[in-house]
Amino acid sequence: MAFPNRFLDDLRARVGLADVIQRHVKLTRRGREHIGLCPFHKEKTPSFTVNEEKGFYHCFGCGAHGDVISFAMSTENLSFPEAVERLAEQAGLEVPSASPEEREREKKRASLFDVTEAACAWYEAQLRPPAGKVAMEYLTRRGLEAKAIAEFRLGYAPQQSRGQTSQLAAALRSSGCSEEMLLEAGLLVKPEDGREAYERFRNRVIFPIADRRGRIIAFGGRILGDGEPKYLNSSDTPLFHKGRVLYNLSRAAESARKSGELIVTEGYMDVIALARGGFPGAVAPLGTAVTEDQIREMWRLVDEPVMCFDGDTAGQRAAWRAAERALALLQPGKSLNVAFMPAGEDPDTLLAGQGAAAMRSILAAARPLVEVVWEMELGVRPVDTPERRADLETRIERRVRQIADRTVQQHYRYILRERAQQAFSGGRRDRRPTRSAKRPGRPSSTLPGAGAARRGGGLAAASVANRRRPQQILLAALVNHPALIDEFGEAFAGLEFDPDLDKFRQELHHIGASMPDLDAGALHRHLSESEFASVLDGLLETDVLRHGGFARSDASLQDAREGVEHTLALIHQRRREEEIRADARSAAAEGTKESEARFLEHQKDMVRQGEQTAELDDEWRAAGAADIES
Repeated sequence: MAFPNRFLDDLRARVGLADVIQRHVKLTRRGREHIGLCPFHKEKTPSFTVNEEKGFYHCFGCGAHGDVISFAMSTENLSFPEAVERLAEQAGLEVPSASPEEREREKKRASLFDVTEAACAWYEAQLRPPAGKVAMEYLTRRGLEAKAIAEFRLGYAPQQSRGQTSQLAAALRSSGCSEEMLLEAGLLVKPEDGREAYERFRNRVIFPIADRRGRIIAFGGRILGDGEPKYLNSSDTPLFHKGRVLYNLSRAAESARKSGELIVTEGYMDVIALARGGFPGAVAPLGTAVTEDQIREMWRLVDEPVMCFDGDTAGQRAAWRAAERALALLQPGKSLNVAFMPAGEDPDTLLAGQGAAAMRSILAAARPLVEVVWEMELGVRPVDTPERRADLETRIERRVRQIADRTVQQHYRYILRERAQQAFSGGRRDRRPTRSAKRPGRPSSTLPGAGAARRGGGLAAASVANRRRPQQILLAALVNHPALIDEFGEAFAGLEFDPDLDKFRQELHHIGASMPDLDAGALHRHLSESEFASVLDGLLETDVLRHGGFARSDASLQDAREGVEHTLALIHQRRREEEIRADARSAAAEGTKESEARFLEHQKDMVRQGEQTAELDDEWRAAGAADIES
């Protein structure tokens, strides 16, 4: 139903945003805004703000943002029309009259809810013996007790012989449900040849399917004995669209919001088993690969639902299909995690055989979506030739471009390229010079250890005596000149940092990607209030900056850029020397004519490389001495 914009504006103005939100969140006034703990993700420090003047809420932690209508939709599992009507009722506003066609459509939908509810009650009653004996025996064998059967309103659709009058239609006729209504609700099927309508579900255990508000809208049926299909769902109706609905969503919603955990599994029985095993926040798509609409439904509850797949080849293919669907939809803070079950197990059998602890360990080992994308592309073929490596890079770029959000796209590109470089170098970080390290120039600063002896000095001596110092200077340059974070992100990914500095490097990259306009002062404040405060203090020590003048805050951006470039160039130059020296030692040890020739060639190469390194060292020492004296 469409609402006039003037009415919606009036509704937003009349309904107190803070009043509505305070039913779910304890708010504290701070200046012109209210602040509280975010209802959409778990947090200990308030990051959720409400601005009544501008009419929106925003969470700086998870990015949730919207107005009073979207808040009602998210917290009360309402559609847009339902949220508008409920808020209008609270505000004493009359909802504009719908067109005759819209009124007729809504009237028909309302009557169909009565039909599906009556059918659900009838199926439940058929589960009792003697008619439902075979169905009850099946459920008992699956370990379900009376409480779970009643909670999930499981039922039984009796067998119907060809030409036999529908028992369902006869029973519901007394409730005012006509054959036409049963057909529209997807409960009866009318053959095109004019034969009598027959029941869609026959000799099946029935699993009622509810909408967000818990109203029955459709059914799923599991065949008893032989027959195909094994599982059958209602056809699409005015109430039900298979690709938009998740089984058990209405029950899982409250638990998922409180715990921040939503488990997505493959079938009805898995959902029921998880709920019985202590995992109430479980849902399932309805017999098909997860759809874009279903992913959006998950994100209304939690930021990163966990999708459980079988550990076999079919499960991997299903995970890849889910990854492909999710990529275009990714947003900051919104993603999927993927967990694979042990071979031959699903949540139902695992819980029955090994208990909740085993299931919890599977969920704890869930992998981020980016890992699934990486494994998906890496597994296509080996990366043992330049052409195959180029193919991997091309496929990665193609995947990354599917992501609509530019910030998320940038992070995926960075991480996947870094993984590719590690794969190309046999698990080690790539040692080839980066593009940004090739341009020569003369920085107005000094290199670590610039006062050392000519051939053993410069960066090499500092690396031996203090391997950490060059890393600190490079990172200090980015901290004091945030504009360089994005520019040198890939180049830094190709270096080997100490573990704590590597985590700091990654944090800088994430900050640079999400807040590209951040200045040095704001960056310092952000880092000093985080877990990286001690690392930051170490980077800004006088002793660090004395050996790297270009990294200081008072250096110009161009000097800082050139200083970083030359430092990277010399690092790669030293590494190249080490690799050639190792190759020469290996050739000398072989003791053959061919290896002797290689050894002599390596010696010549070492001389050339040494001259280049000495030239770089000279430039750095000259610049460094001037910098120190000043």
